[in-house]
Amino acid sequence: MSETTQPAERSGLLSGGNWIIDQVKIIDVYPKHEQLANIYSQSQGTGGSPYNVLLDLAKMGAKFPLEGAGLVGQDSLGQYIVDDCKNHGIATDMLSVSPGTSTSYTDVMTERDGGRRTFFHNRGANATWDGSEIDFNASSAKIFHLGYLLLLDELDKEDPEYGTKAAALLAKARASGMKTSIDVVSEDSDRFYKIIAPALKQVDYCILNEVEASKVTGVQVRKDGKLLEDGIAQACEKLFELGVSELVAIHFPEGSYALRSDGEKLLQGSLALPKGYIKGAAGAGDAFCSGVLFGVHEGWSLEKCLMTGTCAATACMSDPTCTDGLRSLEDCHALADQFGFGEDEN
Repeated sequence: MSETTQPAERSGLLSGGNWIIDQVKIIDVYPKHEQLANIYSQSQGTGGSPYNVLLDLAKMGAKFPLEGAGLVGQDSLGQYIVDDCKNHGIATDMLSVSPGTSTSYTDVMTERDGGRRTFFHNRGANATWDGSEIDFNASSAKIFHLGYLLLLDELDKEDPEYGTKAAALLAKARASGMKTSIDVVSEDSDRFYKIIAPALKQVDYCILNEVEASKVTGVQVRKDGKLLEDGIAQACEKLFELGVSELVAIHFPEGSYALRSDGEKLLQGSLALPKGYIKGAAGAGDAFCSGVLFGVHEGWSLEKCLMTGTCAATACMSDPTCTDGLRSLEDCHALADQFGFGEDEN
């Protein structure tokens, strides 16, 4: 198969990176040192970019192939992830078990009143994953989605040719004929530019939240809590300058903004949700990403891509876990008719 004919023949999404189990605990208050907090309930859910994105696409009814790549531990949580993927039609040929390690997990302490969350994360098997077992030429996927950068220790390391090992992996995916997409983890650090910028030179679709976009580009996107639309637009342009080739989409509580390489741009509001609808925001960014990638894969208009991302994120927020709120694509789209888009306050 020649490189020129590969993209036309390719179909599906291959996603690699963090595979995590979230243990979500609803508590009365986050305690001070040596003090007690009460746990009201506990639920187990999916976590990590590839796990969430692939499950979201499966639940929305994507007809194209879905493949996962990464490492899980040699334990019951790892087996749960593999079984869950198989039950949702996600191929696990490149999702390997790392002997003698634990599956990555996060204890999510969520305060019942207000929903503030505190995370305790165990990197586990994810810390050693470098993507070396991926055979891109053996996959027919059209898109390779990688996440989360800043939380993949091996891929965040330096590479003499590409800047980071993640950038080298993305370049390898591109060389096989795939388009590439990334997501990053939100963290309070100064590592963003150093680690993310090299990868952007190998990225076709970049989907971030406004905090991540600001940290990567250095562009201010909020002032006194108010979203700066000009700042969001400038951040998108800066991401193209840093190397993104086809699409940048930035999401934020008020809505989303996208810019294509041909200059097409669109600002879209979020849905006007009634009080009490949101049960949790965990996974909403991955759901938005899955909706946009769904549309990109299918060649939809920019408006439909953003609308699908917004509706998927809205469905996600109806449940405390990252993926249990997702539903069919038709039912996700119905949320836009049910609630309508909120008015732009800026």
